[in-house]
Amino acid sequence: MSFPLLTATAALPALGAVATAAVPAARRTAAKWLALLVSLGTLALAITVLVRFDPGGARYQLTESHSWIRDFGVRYELGVDGIGVALIALTAVLIPFIILAGWHDADPLETGSRRWRPTQGFFALILAVEAMVLISFEATDVFLFYIFFEAMLIPMYFLIGGFGDRAHAQGEEAAATQRSYAAVKFLLYNLAGGLIMLAAVIGLYVVAGNFSLQQIAEARASGSLHMATSTERWLFLGFFFAFAVKAPLWPLHTWLPNAMQESTAPVAVLITAVVDKVGTFAMLRFCLGLFPEASRWATPVILVLALISIVYGALLAVGQRDIKRLVAYASVSHFGFIIMGIFAMTSQGQSGATLYMVNHGISTAALMLVAGFLISRRGSRLIADYGGVQKVAPVLAGTFLIGGLATLSLPGLAPFVSEFLVLVGTFTRYPVIGIIATLGIVLAALYTLVLYQRTMTGPVEPEVSKMPDLRVREVLVVAPLIVLLIFLGVYPKPVTNIVNPAVKHTMSDVQKKDPKPEVEAAK
Repeated sequence: MSFPLLTATAALPALGAVATAAVPAARRTAAKWLALLVSLGTLALAITVLVRFDPGGARYQLTESHSWIRDFGVRYELGVDGIGVALIALTAVLIPFIILAGWHDADPLETGSRRWRPTQGFFALILAVEAMVLISFEATDVFLFYIFFEAMLIPMYFLIGGFGDRAHAQGEEAAATQRSYAAVKFLLYNLAGGLIMLAAVIGLYVVAGNFSLQQIAEARASGSLHMATSTERWLFLGFFFAFAVKAPLWPLHTWLPNAMQESTAPVAVLITAVVDKVGTFAMLRFCLGLFPEASRWATPVILVLALISIVYGALLAVGQRDIKRLVAYASVSHFGFIIMGIFAMTSQGQSGATLYMVNHGISTAALMLVAGFLISRRGSRLIADYGGVQKVAPVLAGTFLIGGLATLSLPGLAPFVSEFLVLVGTFTRYPVIGIIATLGIVLAALYTLVLYQRTMTGPVEPEVSKMPDLRVREVLVVAPLIVLLIFLGVYPKPVTNIVNPAVKHTMSDVQKKDPKPEVEAAK
């Protein structure tokens, strides 16, 4: 039997989480290094998956299939297409930087505080989330996917509620209350989505008799699976609701600003750059793959919701006074672009949406991690408490600017390519939606440049005058992300070559072809 590469890729961080949690309490530094080494080992396995994946080969590759719960047709089935491979690589790349950025975030608090921050638990939880996200990108059995889609809520709940941001103006007790509120809100929203999805998963089994994506696709192609239109639409809504909460899509987004505001910067990156991508990925793999007719039926409403997310999220970002909440609402706007690209039902839109998932993860990580370094120095998340930072910490200000410019999709940086593809793909089929969505670009320039102006330029605030610049560890976190932003902005072909064949399969699932351009005949 060939080496189970996909299982190993998810199992290594899971085992690493157990090992990190078991490190003795006094060996905090050893726990950090163990977590970092495990994340680097996972990255090596993810690179192996990337190298062994053949974009021109079968739709699902490196497959594994074993009987699990025979009586209910549940199997342990794994396989990756180009979209899954791209997101596995994104996750494996970001986790080491998240660990490095949070190197001191779970250290013991100052003497006299009654709270103790278990360092081992913090890094073990991050690795546990990585393991569950990776297997979610690999699972081709719907029930297997559902288990880990829900299970990742548990470590995320403890990361949000137990390891919050120390930059809280109202004291430790108030901060703990706000963290608990944010963690419970995150959990309740996502549990509600998961419970509705569970009903849909059971309904799918009743109709199809199994949970295997490939078997259901084969049965549909052969005509042996007949799903009533109303049944398919109800099942689609059950799946889509859960994914729209996770993504998040307006009006199911309200948990995200609270969760990101109260989390440490690395955990905020973990939420929006890694965990939330499972929702948009699942829309492509499960909603469009399992319910093609219902996906076409729901497209107009979903496009309107995505458009509202784009404009609404950007408008709220403009008015924010808290740096983290600004980035959170900007992400709501960006997820609107991703979902719009998915349901535009064009190859450009879906390729752009997948590329957007990767690029948004990198750009948000760069901006939020630098913002976290900034907040840890000043001890405040409020934009008004800063000013003149570029005069005392030019490297910090420069990296913050590049992260911000990537967020507004400046040409030459990675998000521009994906946003352009999404808009082109949407405009060719839904021109009105595409035109209105461009308002999100204008608003992104506004909130990003205003944020930079108010924090980095102008007279130096007294509390900022002695702020140190980025340290070596922090430069090691930010510099590779900036390099990736520039490289993929100039040369996105390595990613598009991987995802485009998978997008063709998805377009075939929903029985859609790209509209032909309307060109006047030459006279």
